[in-house]
Amino acid sequence: MPLDSLTAAERALLDDLGFDGPTFAQLTEDFVADRLPPNRLAAVEAPPSSAFLPVAASGTWQGDALRDAGLQALHGGTAGMLLLNGGMATRFGGRVKGVVDALPNRSFLALQASRLKALAAEIGRPVPLLLMNSHATDGATRDHLRDNDFFGLDPDSVRCFVQSAAPRLTPDGQLFRDDDGALSIYGPGHGDLLPSLRRTGALAWARARGVDTLLMANVDNLGASLDPALLGRMLAGGHDLLVEVVPKNPGDAGGAPAQVDGRVAIVEGFAFPEDFDADTIPVFNTNTLWFRTEALDAELPLRWYCVKKNAGGQPVIQFERLVGQASWFLNTGFVQVSRDRFLPVKSPADLVAAQPRLRALFGTSLKVL
Repeated sequence: MPLDSLTAAERALLDDLGFDGPTFAQLTEDFVADRLPPNRLAAVEAPPSSAFLPVAASGTWQGDALRDAGLQALHGGTAGMLLLNGGMATRFGGRVKGVVDALPNRSFLALQASRLKALAAEIGRPVPLLLMNSHATDGATRDHLRDNDFFGLDPDSVRCFVQSAAPRLTPDGQLFRDDDGALSIYGPGHGDLLPSLRRTGALAWARARGVDTLLMANVDNLGASLDPALLGRMLAGGHDLLVEVVPKNPGDAGGAPAQVDGRVAIVEGFAFPEDFDADTIPVFNTNTLWFRTEALDAELPLRWYCVKKNAGGQPVIQFERLVGQASWFLNTGFVQVSRDRFLPVKSPADLVAAQPRLRALFGTSLKVL
């Protein structure tokens, strides 16, 4: 087996990162034997339009009631923020994404923290913040927070935790090593959030602070915030998971809600059948998810995808799980939000295009919720 070639130091590193050796070994065996199921689903259907909840307008009875409910939850300290912070900004010089400047002298993490600081001042209490880092981003992220006095956040309200890792494989199922012979490891997808929350004690940390709702977002989506109206929608619907979706623009691609075996759930873009007409679904998934923390205590049987990538210019195989598949198992609702809540920055060109909106969101007169 490929894992037999690990050195003692390599195995210790993987074990420290929560590596699931038996599962990896089985996946590798199935990959080599060509027994893994295809990534694409056999059949999906467009969901009914009724599957997408609207955002109740401010000034209406329902809109104001939902906003008030969300504000009460925030004042009660029962909601927190969770940022996926495991990525390296390869298009920004290979730096840790969260510490890259999104505005002059203001990193992605600084901007995310400024919003939470303003909210904390409004409600009179710190807002719990969890950061899921990878082995590649954890050190730089912790240093960035310490060097900047946590950007005014209460350090006791911030919890960093590290997702697990796994070794990459060559296309013939052997361990991939770089030109210097070093093992190449990666974070096995953002679906690793769910077991990592439990394994590291981060979920217990949040629940001990009274947090029963977590908003999960990518660190580079600066449109996502703890909006009280959406929090109220989450609470009123009684969902375990509320997924934010936005209307598609021409050229948009990616995961979206679809009907699978009679259930509306998130399907990743690469998992749709090849002949499926994506234009029949008018929205897509933003990967901004509201979770009930009690539901996160359960172990969900997320499937593993076999993903072909490149490392150092060489083809590699990775096994990944994706967090959106939680919608296949949890009581899930979908809310259609404005694209103002979806502002991902994946490249320098994205950052240039986003500057006017970022300056409006995070200018000198930051608007408090």
